[in-house]
Amino acid sequence: MSDFRMLKVLDAFQAVFRKLDIDYNLMRKILEIKLTMDGRRIPTILSQNSKKKEGNQFLKSLWIYALYGLTLIPFAFFGDNYLFQMSIITGIAMFILMTSMISDFSSVLLDVRDKIILNTKPVNSRTINAAKFLHVSIYLILITGAFISIPAIVFLFSKGFIYFLLFLSGIILIDLLVLAFTALIYMFVLRFFDGEKLKDMINYVQIVLAIAVVVGYQIIIRLFDVAGFEYVYNFSWWHVLIPPIWFGAPFELVLNQNYAFEIVVLSSLAVVAPILSIFIYYLLMPSFERNLQKLMEQSSTKKKQRRTLQDLFERLICFSSEERAFYRFSSIMLSREREFKLKVYPSLGMAFVFPLIFLFNNLSYQTLDELGQGKLFLSIYFSNIIIGTVVYMLQFSAKYKGAWIFKTTPIQKHYIVYSATIKAFLVKLYFPIIFILSIIYIWIYSFRILPDLAVIVVSALLQVLIAYKIYNNEKFPFTEPIDSAQQGGGATGKIILFMIIVGIFAFVHGIISLIPYAIYGYLVALIGLTIILWKRILK
Repeated sequence: MSDFRMLKVLDAFQAVFRKLDIDYNLMRKILEIKLTMDGRRIPTILSQNSKKKEGNQFLKSLWIYALYGLTLIPFAFFGDNYLFQMSIITGIAMFILMTSMISDFSSVLLDVRDKIILNTKPVNSRTINAAKFLHVSIYLILITGAFISIPAIVFLFSKGFIYFLLFLSGIILIDLLVLAFTALIYMFVLRFFDGEKLKDMINYVQIVLAIAVVVGYQIIIRLFDVAGFEYVYNFSWWHVLIPPIWFGAPFELVLNQNYAFEIVVLSSLAVVAPILSIFIYYLLMPSFERNLQKLMEQSSTKKKQRRTLQDLFERLICFSSEERAFYRFSSIMLSREREFKLKVYPSLGMAFVFPLIFLFNNLSYQTLDELGQGKLFLSIYFSNIIIGTVVYMLQFSAKYKGAWIFKTTPIQKHYIVYSATIKAFLVKLYFPIIFILSIIYIWIYSFRILPDLAVIVVSALLQVLIAYKIYNNEKFPFTEPIDSAQQGGGATGKIILFMIIVGIFAFVHGIISLIPYAIYGYLVALIGLTIILWKRILK
């Protein structure tokens, strides 16, 4: 991207921009600067050391999206039920693209630096807005291109040119819808909130969106009834609220020549909704930019924190005044660091949702009583998968420049800082999730699973130590720039490795549960092993 080929493509359309009252030369220069600055970001996750790498590391991580794209290929060979297969494919595509928008590009949509720097200069507001829109669009196009390139080639040679053309058109419309929908959600939030409340609300919206796309994917599956080996679709009015069905309908309309009224309506929505949403976004963009001013406002009132319960936890789990001080510091960072929450909290939400999805899936062919007699409670291990991601993210912060405080503090033992941080993570983030899930699971499986739940919690402590050993590079927590937390390269492999480790724990637990009373011995062994390893690793 060093020669900015995307900008050369834009040069062919400069007449269009000028007709829209946009200073094309100035917009191009703004984009060039933005892309140059993006290229200087050096994700340490790709290097796993302190040596700097040349080039744009974002581009070097696009191969991960290409791997994600491979998941689309098998669904295209589910016979001629195009509505079913393409609803699944577009649902996966929307999930990948929406989560990318939330995690990587929200900071661009909500960037207020343009207002501070460019609004003081003789720059047309249309030019600034166009540069911001195109900045996000360029990266969305790159991600989309990496994501669909291999599936598109496979579809072209296996399914034909018309299928290929419909697939590309659908993906373009999905990009428009994802971009506009994300921006419109933020516009709505900006309209009704201000200052610190607004910043917190935006975090929550981003978290809810990430969870919603996962739950929505499950809803898509249940729109079809299984008859033999075929998936039968029965239309209901509320299906018009589910976008993946929109983008599957044109395949059914064109390739199967199904001209039913509901298919025509859904196909029309696939075209009209993205274009209309982009048009609305364009009209509301000036208002959106004005409301961004609220992000620079500070809340005039400060809430008094009640520290009684927190003090109790500090004294129970921290064994020195030094560790208690770092526990308090880490707790504040975990609760107030918005960029950290944006990266981590969606994963926490999914850790809560995924075990429930497995239960819900089984309820489609089992009664609640039948489910309560089985061993599907082991699905709660899915909540432990996020431990690796969170422990990895503990090293990052938007306030990383304050890391000098660790060097000026007379810390006698390096491990105390990470020990306190891990304990803060467990108390503030992990235990609330596992506690709520445990109540739900006990309601379904009765109190007979209490020893199993105890094993899962203790194994989570052991998994935290394993994750610390995998990711820790002798650095203090919160000392690396949050922008470098792109999960690619070696870190992605380590996260996958950790998922396999969690799977091994679940498998061993399942085997142990087959032996009467063996679960109690396993629990005692885990507790002993965790205590020993905690003292040996965190030192």
